[in-house]
Amino acid sequence: MNWKSSMIHRLLLFFLLFAPCALLASEPFPPAAEQRVYVPAYSHIYHGNKEIPLLLSITLSIRNIDPRHSLTVTTVDYYETQGKLLKHFLTEPVVLSPMSSTRFIVPQKDTTGGSGANFIVSWKAEEKINPPIIESVMIGTQSQLGISFTSRGRAIF
Repeated sequence: MNWKSSMIHRLLLFFLLFAPCALLASEPFPPAAEQRVYVPAYSHIYHGNKEIPLLLSITLSIRNIDPRHSLTVTTVDYYETQGKLLKHFLTEPVVLSPMSSTRFIVPQKDTTGGSGANFIVSWKAEEKINPPIIESVMIGTQSQLGISFTSRGRAIF
């Protein structure tokens, strides 16, 4: 087998393995009038052989991706690893106009959430709309080590 056919076989294998994942990732979510969304978060992660914690700041981002309709965020609650409620972020509902966003911050020094922290976000709209994108963004640095990553929310019942 020459190098050209070897390369073609590798590319074909790559597309067969990863193309379905890309297609699934881009599928639109069905319209909804309300949802409860579970969002994984991490106030720290572990690194090294001794499981040294790396503290992380958390930004919870809620983005109204519907170009025509507003939505109302009714609940943003933050939980720790064992499921204990740590904080209610909202004292009153927040209205997000079309294509707008809001954010909530857990500072890097707040380690109460642990490696299994999470948010429950509830939202509603007057009619079915494109569901918002709700994700957590974690960022941390320590010495010369830096890390950042995101976790996307998932609708729950």
